[in-house]
Parts: sequence; C-alpha cells; structure tokens
Amino acid sequence: MVEPFKNFFNAPAIEAMAEHLARASRLHGHAFDPNGFTAQAFTNLDQLELKERATQITQSLSHHLPDAFPEAVPILLSSLDPNETAPIDGTQSGATEHGIRGWTVMPMADYVALHGQAHVELSLNALKDMTTRFSSEFAIRPFLHNHQDMTLDIIATWIDDKNEHVRRLVSEGTRPRLPWGMRLKNFVENPKPVLALLAHLKDDPSEYVRRSVANNLNDIAKDHGDHVATIAMAWMSDASPDRKRLIRHALRTLIKSGHPMALKALGYGPPKIELETFDIITPRVELGAAVEFAVKLRSRSQSDQPLIIDYAVHHKRADGTTSPKVFKWKTVSLLAGETLAITRRHAIKPITTRRYYSGLHHVEILVNGKGLGREDFHLITP
Repeated sequence: MVEPFKNFFNAPAIEAMAEHLARASRLHGHAFDPNGFTAQAFTNLDQLELKERATQITQSLSHHLPDAFPEAVPILLSSLDPNETAPIDGTQSGATEHGIRGWTVMPMADYVALHGQAHVELSLNALKDMTTRFSSEFAIRPFLHNHQDMTLDIIATWIDDKNEHVRRLVSEGTRPRLPWGMRLKNFVENPKPVLALLAHLKDDPSEYVRRSVANNLNDIAKDHGDHVATIAMAWMSDASPDRKRLIRHALRTLIKSGHPMALKALGYGPPKIELETFDIITPRVELGAAVEFAVKLRSRSQSDQPLIIDYAVHHKRADGTTSPKVFKWKTVSLLAGETLAITRRHAIKPITTRRYYSGLHHVEILVNGKGLGREDFHLITP
C-alpha cells in the first residue's frame, strides 16, 4: 500500500528537524528550544492531514525562531543539508545526518512566505536555496501575488542557474493553476510575463525543467488556447526531439478538446475516417468493474494520415445530464484505405473527485478531436 503523503511529516522527521535547527541556532547565537518545538509540532499530529501538519510545523517555527525575520533566515538556511546537488527524493521525510531536506523543507518555505513579505529579496534567495532540497513552488506564489514585478525581476535571473531545481522553480512557481497551490489570477488573465520566462526555458537541458514548462503552458492553454497553439506552431519550427515532446505534452488538454490549431501544430488534420463498427462488450457495468468496447476504423484517405485516437466517457450527473471526461488511447499512422481494429477496457472505480450515479452512461470515440460516434452502457452503483 502506498504511504499517504501526510505521513512524511512524522515524529522522527520532526525530531531530526529540531536537532538541525538547534545546531544552526547555536551557530547564530540564538537559543532554540528543540523540546518545545517538537511538543508544539506533535500536537494531535495523527489527526491532521498533510497541509494541516505542515501548517502546525510552520506555527511551531514561528514560536521558536527569532522574532526578527532577517535573524531567522540564516538559521533556516544553516539547518539545510549542505548538498545542493543531491537528487530530491519525494519519499524522503525530513533529513540526512548533515541537515534538513525532503518534505520538512515545505513548512520552512511556508514560514518564509508567511513572515517574509516585507523582505522580498531576502525571502526569494532563501526559497532559492530551499528549492534545491525540496521544491519551493508553493511558497513563492504569495510573492508573485503581492510583489509581482519585483519577484519576476529576481527569478528572471535564475533561468540560467546551474541547478535544475532553481530553473524549474521559475517555471513551476509561475504556473497560473498549479494544483494544490494559490491560483495566480493575474497570470490567468494575462500570461505574457510567464510566457517570456518559458520561452527562455523551452530548450533547457533538463527534462525535469522542460516537463515543468509544458505543464505551465498546459495551464495557460485552459484560458488562452489560441495563443498557446500559436506559440506551439512557432516553437515547432526547427524543433529538436526534446522540444517536440515538450510541445506535445503542453498541448494535451487542447488536443483532447479537438482544438484545430493545436492539432495542426502537431501535424494532425481533419480525419478522413469511417467508424465501421463500435460495440460495447459489457453493456452493464458494476462500479469497480470495467466497461469494455471494440472499434473498427477504416481510412477514407488516398494517403497515409496520422491519427490521435481518444475516447470520452460521458458520466451521468445527479440531474440526469452527462459530463464527458476524455482519455488518451492511441497515436497511429493509418495507411490509405487501411482498417484498424482495437479494443479497450476502461475501469470505473470509486475516486474522491467524482460521485457515480446509476443509469445510462456513454462512450464516445474521438479521432483528431472529432467525435465519430457514441454507444451506451448502464452503470450499476451500490
């Protein structure tokens, strides 16, 4: 069983954090109380979820670090694992024998976001250091919200940093719709400042950074689809294989929605395809099982054509209407006149983000964003 993320904030991790903070405090002439820190951070820990645990640790930091923020920052930085180039392990709770890294950097970065708004340059430099031990993508967002121009000027100097985690912070921290993060409404409305940064990072040597650039563009595409598709068309000119992968990932939401310009950027035109057969193999499906279906497609083109084959499951809502969710299936090149027969098994399992209702649901076949046909199945819920 996968360990819940919240368990990374556990007693041993917090105790190790206290030990390194106490050591760093002595270096800077401050008396840090590790027992008081852990006692406050441990309060009802088992009953708290991930963000609640991080917030409680941040509150404990606020009580036990110096009141003056410029005095607290050197202690936080001195407590970090000195190795800035070690891989960031997302399964690492809190520390090595040399200092703090991993998940317990998160409440330290939150501390900077909470107390450092009057010290922007000092705070951003601290987050730059912290992100090399664990990402500061959430903590940097209040600075972008409250001090946009100054923050953008500073992080723009990071795009050529030798550390890939710092460069990734530029792209990941500026995502307008970062999951779990504060929505950056200014960038939702006007992504121009972000796009200028992404243009510099599109050919970054690190796949880790390029993937972040793609995710940022995908965020922007949800509000400015035509603009992102236009950028993709321009970036495809003389694009390396790495950049082409970035663009494909960036356009994934637009491709699922059948955006014509996005499809054109990737070389996909209107499909010349006939849906010869479409059969639901399991017309009645119990929640927790799977709907299975088979499709036969025939090319009506006189030349080969590249195809993106997806499908949408139209889920029944409480009011009886349906809501589609698109899923990726296959990318193929179909020869002139060729027939393609494929089957799919789609599991319908309980998830926290959707409530299922008994009744008629639909599966729709999409080729290059165009709906070719749909069939029904009946979902049975407890």
